[in-house]
Amino acid sequence: MTDEQSKDDGKRRWKGPTAEDAERVKERTFATKQKVKKGGIKKKSSRVWIERQLSDPYVRRAMEAGWRARAAYKLLELDERFGLLTPKMRVVDLGCAPGSWTQVAQARGAAKVVGIDLLEVEPIEDAHLIVGDVNDPEAIAEMMSALEGAPTLVLSDMAAATTGHKQTDHLRTVQLAEMAAQFAIENLEVGGDFCTKVFQGGAQGELKSLLDANFREVRYWKPPASRKQSPEMFAIAKGFRK
Repeated sequence: MTDEQSKDDGKRRWKGPTAEDAERVKERTFATKQKVKKGGIKKKSSRVWIERQLSDPYVRRAMEAGWRARAAYKLLELDERFGLLTPKMRVVDLGCAPGSWTQVAQARGAAKVVGIDLLEVEPIEDAHLIVGDVNDPEAIAEMMSALEGAPTLVLSDMAAATTGHKQTDHLRTVQLAEMAAQFAIENLEVGGDFCTKVFQGGAQGELKSLLDANFREVRYWKPPASRKQSPEMFAIAKGFRK
C-alpha cells in the first residue's frame, strides 16, 4: 500500500503527540530547571516538588514523548491492563487539565474526545475542550452535543487541591470520584465503562456501592506510574447497566 493510499483508506491512524508537543514540553522543562538553578523559586516546598519532578523518570519519558504530563502513563497502563480504550469510541475526560489523558484517548483511536476542566487547557487538535463545571447543565449539554452520542467511556483524574491533612484530602477526592461516577451513570451508553481516581482509605463505601450497583465488574488498581508514596489508586468499572 502506498503512502497516499494509506491516508485515504478511512482508518484512524496513531495520533500520538507531535514533535511540536515534545519541543514545547522540553522548553518549559528547561526554563524551570534554569529558574531552580538561579534560585528563582524561594519556597522550599515548591523547590523540592519541582526538583522531584525533574528527576522523575516518568516526567522525562513524558517530556521526550510529547505527552503533556506524566499522568499519560497512568492511563496507558490502565488501558493495557483493563482494555479501556478502543477505536471509534466516544470519550469524556473529566478534570482534563493539562490534557495528557485526552492525548492518550486520541492516540488510542477514539472517534470523539471531549474534555472539561475548571482551568483553561491549551487546545488539542480534534478534541473539544470546555472550561466549566461538570455539574453545570449547559456544560453537560455542550459535551453531549460535541460527542454526537452517549459516551462509551468516562474518565476522571480529578483530585482536589491538597490541604496537607490526609483525611480531609481523602474525603475531598472521594467526593470528586462520586461526582464523576454520578455523571457516568447519568450519561454513559449501556455497556460503557468508567475509570476514576480514588484515594486508598476508609471512605469509599458509598462509591463502591454505587459502582457495584450500576456496573457488571468493578476493580481497583494502582498503576506503576502512580508514585509509591501517593495514596491514589483507580476504580475501573466496566459494563454499565442502565
